Amino acid sequence: MNVRWLEAVLPLGIIAGFLCVMGNAQYFIHKAAHGRPKHIGNDVWDVAMERRDKKMMEMLASPSTSSSSS
Repeated sequence: MNVRWLEAVLPLGIIAGFLCVMGNAQYFIHKAAHGRPKHIGNDVWDVAMERRDKKMMEMLASPSTSSSSS
């Protein structure tokens, strides 16, 4: 009986399992640190748009001084 390939299945399974564990650990650590999953493929444009959106939300959340002085 030729089942020598079974000798390779256990180490390959262990390696694949640890790769999955490490990938999930990175996901959950990033999500715990930043409160959201990591954006894959985040380039300079995405960073600029996130920065712009954050400024806009801060401006909308801050009380406007021009309307309260009337």
